[in-house]
Amino acid sequence: MRGTRLDSKSYRRTVLASAGRVEVVAETMPAEVEPGWIRLRLAAASVCGTDMHYFRHFANAGFSLQRPTTLGHEACARVVDANGSQFNAGQLVAINPLIACTTCGPCGDGAINMCPEKRFPGSATTIPHIDGFFREYFDFPARCCYPVHDESIPDHVTCTEPLACAIHAVNRAGVREGSRILVTGCGPMGLLATVAARSNGADVDVTDLRPEAIEIAKRLGATRGFVAGDEVIRPEAGAYDVVIEASGSHAAFNEGLTAVRKQGTISMLSLIQRRSATVDLHLVALKEITTVGSILYTAREFIAALELVQSGAIDLSPLITRRVPLRELQSGFDLMVAGRIAGKLVVTP
Repeated sequence: MRGTRLDSKSYRRTVLASAGRVEVVAETMPAEVEPGWIRLRLAAASVCGTDMHYFRHFANAGFSLQRPTTLGHEACARVVDANGSQFNAGQLVAINPLIACTTCGPCGDGAINMCPEKRFPGSATTIPHIDGFFREYFDFPARCCYPVHDESIPDHVTCTEPLACAIHAVNRAGVREGSRILVTGCGPMGLLATVAARSNGADVDVTDLRPEAIEIAKRLGATRGFVAGDEVIRPEAGAYDVVIEASGSHAAFNEGLTAVRKQGTISMLSLIQRRSATVDLHLVALKEITTVGSILYTAREFIAALELVQSGAIDLSPLITRRVPLRELQSGFDLMVAGRIAGKLVVTP
C-alpha cells in the first residue's frame, strides 16, 4: 500500500549545528507520507535535560552526534494528513517518541524501553540519527500517536513523555501510598518525579540548589524542600524509604545514600554523565541499599502518564515557566544554560 502524496510544503526546522549553536533552516516536506505514518504540525514541544546535554557538548552519556541534528522528543502535534489512519485532520495527538520494533520479547511484554531495535528521535543512540520535533512539520508512525481531549492544553500534553519516565522511576522503586520519598534535584524531571510519587500517595521532600525550583516543587505537591549544600537544614539521615535521584549529580547521589533508610531504595531517574567521581559505595553494603536503574518507560506507563495529564488531577501550570517560538530556540537554550529557567521551556511553531 502506497502512502499519501501531497504537494511539497516548505517549513522551518531547527538544527543543532555544533555544541552551543542552533540554526534555523528552511526545508521542504517529502511529497509522500510513508504507509503507516501520519503528517503532523507541531503544537508544542518541551526541552529535556538530554537536549541540554547535546546543546552543551554535542553528546550525551558517552554518545556523540555524528551530524547536525534536530533535537526534541517531548511534543504534541496536530494531524495534517491522517494517511488512512484512525485520526482526523486537525486532531491534537500526544506523541510517544520511542519507536519500538513491536516483535521482540520485551515489546511483547510491553517493555518497549528494553527493545533492542528501538529508535528514538533527536538522539545519538539511534544511528542513523532521526531528527526530533523542534520543527514545524514532521511525519511519524501513527501507532506512536495518541488522541487527546479537545480541551487539553498543548503545553501540558508535552509533559506526557517525561512524566512517563518519572512514573517508570517511581514504579521501579516500588513507591506506594505512605512511602517517604526524597527527590534530589528539582529540574523538570525531579518536578515530574514529585508529581508521579504524589500520584501514588507518597509523601515527598525535595532538594535543589535553587530556592525558586524548590518552590515550584511545593506547588506540585512536595511537603518540604531543602537547599542543597546547607549544612544546618538538610534531609534527615536514614529517614526515607526511597530516594529518586533526578539531578545528575554525584554529590546528590551521595546525599541520597545517607538520606535513605536501611534496606531502602535509590532509583536513578537522572542519566549521570560519565566522569570520575567519589561515591560512598560502602553505604550500599552497610545499609543494604537497593539501587535500581531507570530508562524511559513501558507502553503502559506512557498511557498512564497521558491519562494523568488529561485527568485534571494535577495542575502542570507551575512547571511551564517559559515559552519561545522555534526561531528563538537558541536564546531559549542560552537562558537554560545560564540557569534562568527553573521549570520547563516550551517551544512553539
